[in-house]
Amino acid sequence: MRPLPPATGAWREGDPPGRRSWHHAETPLPLESGRHLPGVRIAYETWGRPAPDRSNAVLVLHALTGDSHLAGPAGPGHPAPGWWDALTGPGRPLDTDRWFLVVPNALGGCQGTTGPASPGPDGRPWGPDFPHLTIRDQVAAELLLADALGIDRWAAVVGGSMGGMRALEWAVGHPERTGALLVLAAPAAAGADQIGWNAAQAAAIRADRGWRGGRYHDAAPGEGPHLGLGAARRVAHLTYRAGPGLEARFGRAAQPGEDPADGGRHQIESYLDHHADKLTRRFDAGSYLTLSAAMDSHDLGRGRGGTTAALARYRGPALIAGVTTDRLHPLHQQRELARALPGADPLAEIDSPHGHDGFLVETGQVGRLIRELLGRALAQHPAPSAP
Repeated sequence: MRPLPPATGAWREGDPPGRRSWHHAETPLPLESGRHLPGVRIAYETWGRPAPDRSNAVLVLHALTGDSHLAGPAGPGHPAPGWWDALTGPGRPLDTDRWFLVVPNALGGCQGTTGPASPGPDGRPWGPDFPHLTIRDQVAAELLLADALGIDRWAAVVGGSMGGMRALEWAVGHPERTGALLVLAAPAAAGADQIGWNAAQAAAIRADRGWRGGRYHDAAPGEGPHLGLGAARRVAHLTYRAGPGLEARFGRAAQPGEDPADGGRHQIESYLDHHADKLTRRFDAGSYLTLSAAMDSHDLGRGRGGTTAALARYRGPALIAGVTTDRLHPLHQQRELARALPGADPLAEIDSPHGHDGFLVETGQVGRLIRELLGRALAQHPAPSAP
């Protein structure tokens, strides 16, 4: 029998560091809300070697429940294997012989970067006192990391889903520091459908008795909000996948040895249970709410005269890609984005039965897009210094 899930799956002080490095901000980070977040620490991982002038640096940005572990196996300090392992390494699309890859854990996350599970000013976990964040706040933290690493300009910024939102904010908010741009399965602004799905998931977490108003981090195993977080993950996973693909894989089949008419499960239920259990052991419910709310905040045009005016700020080479079966961020959102972004090609379509997760699953198609994008980065600055 599997052990009970911990109160939080967050990385915490005393856990193995894995291959993380950290940047500690010297002063509180100003947030869009007007608050200042003290003690910001950013966990990040790097692959490859930086050129003397840092001209080969590429920023790679993860999705909601991703982290800095882009490549490599699961192991001490890393509860899951690298999320783009097949794309990263010598000779691969994210070629570590040529490029210096920097992958930060997003602000508000739970795998080493400051978030709700991190110690607050009083030494206890921030919990519900952690401030509201926006995508722009996350990019502001990443800007501090770039400065600390001596990177004045990224050769390219690459991201999918929430990472694509951050990539777009880099391009619009800091066009002079953003080289080529690849955005996968992300829109110019979160819409009612996406915000609504997030609201349903947040309600599931807060309804769990183990939520305890957000002050659960020191609870015993099995006493945290794992039921609510698991329910949220089930809902989310259905939006990450596509109906026809799930139908083809599972249909109405019962889980082997179980009878749905006698309290047993269908195979699709077992599949969702599996993904819910995995997430509760490697993620934090407070971070889930914080990051979901940041995604809800995503609107490139806010305070910038609208989306078209905002996108006009960035005129570098850009590839926008969507997944043909994505029901979380439907293809039309990326098509509108590609049309409005001055330097973008027509929309690239990732043909996949896997829905939104296609940007993670279809490594062959995504790899070709990355090679094309980084080729443009080289064309724009043809002789980055060799590492």
